[in-house]
Amino acid sequence: MMTTSDQTAPVEETAPDPRRWRILAMLGIAQLMLIVDVTVVAIALPDMGADLGLGRAGLAWVASIYALVFGGLMLLGGKAADVLGPRRLVLAGLGLFTIASLLAGFAGSAELLLVARALQGVGAAMMSPAALSVIVRTFAGAELSRALGVWSALGGAGAAIGVLLGGVLTAGPGWPWVFFVNVPVGAVLLLALLRSVRPMPGAGGRLDLLGAVIATVAASAVVYGLVSAGDHGWLSTHTLVAVVVGLVGYAAFAWRITTATAPLVDPGLLRRRPVLRGLALIFVATALMIAVFFLGSFALQQSHGFTALEAGLAFLPVAVGTILGSNLAGRLLPRWGVRRVSVVGLLVAAVGLAAAAAIPSVVVLVVATSVAGFGIGAGFVAAAGSLFSDVQPQEAGVASGALSTFHEFGAATGVSAVASVAAAALMVPTAEAFASGYWFAAAVAVVAGLLSLARPHQPTGS
Repeated sequence: MMTTSDQTAPVEETAPDPRRWRILAMLGIAQLMLIVDVTVVAIALPDMGADLGLGRAGLAWVASIYALVFGGLMLLGGKAADVLGPRRLVLAGLGLFTIASLLAGFAGSAELLLVARALQGVGAAMMSPAALSVIVRTFAGAELSRALGVWSALGGAGAAIGVLLGGVLTAGPGWPWVFFVNVPVGAVLLLALLRSVRPMPGAGGRLDLLGAVIATVAASAVVYGLVSAGDHGWLSTHTLVAVVVGLVGYAAFAWRITTATAPLVDPGLLRRRPVLRGLALIFVATALMIAVFFLGSFALQQSHGFTALEAGLAFLPVAVGTILGSNLAGRLLPRWGVRRVSVVGLLVAAVGLAAAAAIPSVVVLVVATSVAGFGIGAGFVAAAGSLFSDVQPQEAGVASGALSTFHEFGAATGVSAVASVAAAALMVPTAEAFASGYWFAAAVAVVAGLLSLARPHQPTGS
């Protein structure tokens, strides 16, 4: 018997906007552009290094500074959407991201490229949580579940498309076009959203800038530490110092939100069981998805002799599987509920990952990871559905920011964890050597699926 707490409750009772599906399509394309920019530079890094004289450390910063700023400022961006109105933040963030992309394409030095990548991260942190807040305010009931399914599908699809697009553009017009391609897309979307999205006033109040600084430093430190674990090891000084700074920062942030008159996050929000379930699910689902791409990229290129472009093409079925799983989960969520969708999705992901570990074949690897993508896509939808089942309209921005922050944490953790588990495979790449990483990911999916069997408490809004 499914309880009310298993369902995705309508967040806002308003007349449906006749342009809602068009708005979802435009915001979805904008979000896809933000996600693509996390991975699109990966293939272009060697050419960037040669043109701009970047060493290993410089290349690592070009790849990671965008994700660090994006993840670190997400809570501030979400809170600003609640205070000022999500429409304003979507337009401002998209505008900044587009201008920063143009600057990155024209960058003639490493310093200018890093500044442009950081500005891209600021724009993305403004736009992403605000865009999800617009969706939550625009849809309701079963339509909201379907919209969240579409939105959730963008995560896996964007990672795969980024790798493929990076290869095509770098091999063609050159690496600056991995940034230039954002400019016409961003400009067209900006004009279209300006005309289509209705005014959405914010709740008013003020931003806790001290809390925002503490949260940004803490989030950036933790993400940097988790990324460093993949390069230097879990017990290295790089990793431990960064993680300790992050944990101390989060302790200070916990104190700040209980003492500030206008905290960045309402402490009560973080005590709600459906919200915590949603954050945990997005963390695990993202970690699993990034692990699939990370392991698959090395396995295909180093063990099976694929080129970067061929590896990107091989990931397209995984992206399709993620899209199909997300869309199906969005349709089933109102009937099945969060608990059943999350359990089934995670167990399907575990089956796919176990098959990739057990049978060292290229065909099996692609098919198995596509099955895993299908289950992970369902996990993305369950995460959003759980969180927004117990969030009020005036909290949608900061809730979106928290969801996106845990998405970034999951991505960094997934890479560092499987890099540590499959360290031998990365040094001596054979098809069998990568099995340990896939078995580890499968075990995580099984454990998370079993934990998802726990029945959540009744939402406060029910």
